Amino acid sequence: MATILTVDDSPSIRQMIRVALEPVGHSVVEAGDGAEGLRKITGASIDLVITDLNMPVMDGIEMIRSMREMPALTGLPIVFLSTESNEGVKQKAKAAGATGWITKPFKPEQLVSVVTKLVRR
Repeated sequence: MATILTVDDSPSIRQMIRVALEPVGHSVVEAGDGAEGLRKITGASIDLVITDLNMPVMDGIEMIRSMREMPALTGLPIVFLSTESNEGVKQKAKAAGATGWITKPFKPEQLVSVVTKLVRR
């Protein structure tokens, strides 16, 4: 299946993502902030990124902008998973290059469904 990079400063959210995705065959790589996410994706074979918005060191929008500047990551699906539901923030994320948005708290089935749709493209 797919290798998913999850970037969130909350260890419990990263664990919830892992618990939702590993039983359906995906492998999960974890990072605690955007800067660590960039380090982990460089040279790795990642099929999809799930990121939080508000994190220390580098937030999700800044990380996405950096990823979109890397030619190797041009078509990589990136999904925001955030408590933020403000339409202006969603537009900012989309302009940065986000593929989709899921609002926390999330249902594991919803996450699996979104991941399945995006990694089949």
